[in-house]
Amino acid sequence: MNLNLKKLGLTFVIGLGCLQVCLAQTNENSAVADGANLIKLNLPSLALKTLNVQYERAIYGKTSVGLGIRVMPKGSLPFSSLFNDIDDQLGSLELGNVAITPEIKFYLGKGVFKGFYIAPYLRYANYNASINYEFTSNNKTEIIPLSGKLNTYTAGVLFGAQWEIANKLYLDWSIFGPQYGISQGSLIGKKTLDTQEQKDLRDELDGIDLPVGKVTYTVDGNGASVNLKGPWAGIRANIGIGYRF
Repeated sequence: MNLNLKKLGLTFVIGLGCLQVCLAQTNENSAVADGANLIKLNLPSLALKTLNVQYERAIYGKTSVGLGIRVMPKGSLPFSSLFNDIDDQLGSLELGNVAITPEIKFYLGKGVFKGFYIAPYLRYANYNASINYEFTSNNKTEIIPLSGKLNTYTAGVLFGAQWEIANKLYLDWSIFGPQYGISQGSLIGKKTLDTQEQKDLRDELDGIDLPVGKVTYTVDGNGASVNLKGPWAGIRANIGIGYRF
């Protein structure tokens, strides 16, 4: 799949724009005695083999801007042994992803970095996946290894709350952040297939039904290509610990 450079570029420009606004507002934040910056680490994501950090800076009044980066190296899913007990195919799934999320945050409490907030955001994410896809042909189980990438571009609004729990130490609870956008990607598998195997693989792929996105595919004697394109939706939520400076 070819990366949509225009949309990716737009996401980076917005993210860099956020940082530029931050720097431009340095003088306005000189009165913030405890510091105008906050660096945060999202904790639950560590259990999912994911590093998720965010930089946030106060820019004016009770408003801040932030830029988050999420990195999950490609590998087996957390608790993959549980998937193996349910379905060998799910157990073979390997997934990695990188996401960039610029946002602007409006606090509803007495000051910046404290109380409930509303945060419109954009997110670009790149997923790298592989799976041993199983199908039945000639009364036996066949496997075709599929691998590829998926890019998503979404926009959403995050609702949450943040508190100071100790001197310069903050707890951020991202409660609910629905997001919606578009996706495009493909998984490609190479395998020599006879006429019957091609027919049986097509029948299996016909049964794929996803809640978002449209799945199309091509199958020939050299393997298969599965393509996903269309809407993309998700929910953002997390708990983070931050340091103010």
